[in-house]
Amino acid sequence: MNRLARWFEPEPGSRISEIIQQGKSPRMESVHLLWSAWLFVTPLFDRGYTWGWAAITALTYPVFVALFAKSMLVPRNIASRYGMGLAIFGIVLVPFYSGSVNYFIYGCVSCSVSSRRLAPFLLRLLLLNTVFVLVTWKVGYPWQALIAFPMMTIIIGMVTHVERIGHERDAALKLSHDEVRRLAATAERERIGRDLHDLLGHTLSLITLKLELSRKLFDRDTEAARREVIEAENVARHALAQVRAAVTGIRATDLAAELASARLLLESSGVHLDYGQPPCLPAETERGLSLVLREAATNIARHAAATCASVAFECIDGGLCLTVSDNGRGGVLEEGNGLTGMRERVRALGGRLQIHSQQGQGTRLRVVVPLRAAAMQAAAAPVAPVGGLSMTAEARP
Repeated sequence: MNRLARWFEPEPGSRISEIIQQGKSPRMESVHLLWSAWLFVTPLFDRGYTWGWAAITALTYPVFVALFAKSMLVPRNIASRYGMGLAIFGIVLVPFYSGSVNYFIYGCVSCSVSSRRLAPFLLRLLLLNTVFVLVTWKVGYPWQALIAFPMMTIIIGMVTHVERIGHERDAALKLSHDEVRRLAATAERERIGRDLHDLLGHTLSLITLKLELSRKLFDRDTEAARREVIEAENVARHALAQVRAAVTGIRATDLAAELASARLLLESSGVHLDYGQPPCLPAETERGLSLVLREAATNIARHAAATCASVAFECIDGGLCLTVSDNGRGGVLEEGNGLTGMRERVRALGGRLQIHSQQGQGTRLRVVVPLRAAAMQAAAAPVAPVGGLSMTAEARP
């Protein structure tokens, strides 16, 4: 049993090990074995269920499962050996077993596991199907089967190959997004460390020197010592104000960074995000709209089932309009904690939030916040579209 368990352990570089690294369950691949149910239906179209058929099935089905599983468990550079072995196993059984076609199809499809390029995979398929057609023709299969089975293996194999390549590219894209986020977090930590060092290093050294001087002057010149303590207190108060300002800047989130983060989040979920360059806004307004945008992007990724989304900014009379829309399922009837939090943030800015969400017609979230005259002039600067795509939004109050 231990040897058998080790035989079924996934090796580095295998399809199963890649699935585990992506955080998915390897049992998902076993769903492909459901197609082997046709093995037990095939006798209905041939000679029926016989004891001979049952005996061959009992002997060959475990071999089929083992070869199919092994093609998923070994490194990809040798996985095709097991796929081709399974296909040849099916060809050998053609003269005396009707279920051999199922083994052959599984073997052909399993060859796609090791092929990152389409040409080698097609070459294997053509070679295996040529041998299969020759054997089945020799046995006396009808001409319809000689056409149908090769077409079936090629179509299923091509679809499986393209889907697997697509999944691998999605996984690589997700890993690249995670790496970007990790590098961004590392850079931000380094920046914060440098800022705090530059901000507090000199100040704390100055405070230390003044306190040491006041201690030395305490017995000889009380008034001078008192002045040094007062100066140290003023320096400490100034440093505290600088730290508070720095922390406020660290906590603040700007719209440009939030839009970039939203694009990473949505595109990793298969949603294309179209947006324009955000306008210049007061810090408090920008911080509040950034948090609203973050919650809106999260809702689209989790609940909308959309393929496209857009974010638009437009200056209106006395304020700014932010519109976030998607082409998802729509039908938002009840507001959860996320939408409630967005309303509270917008209300704190003195603005208003509207949601239009009809079933099957997507969702459009519209936020209007007031701006002062100077802020309106800064926000009214021309907005350049990102990615060469135009922005559309309804901006009438």
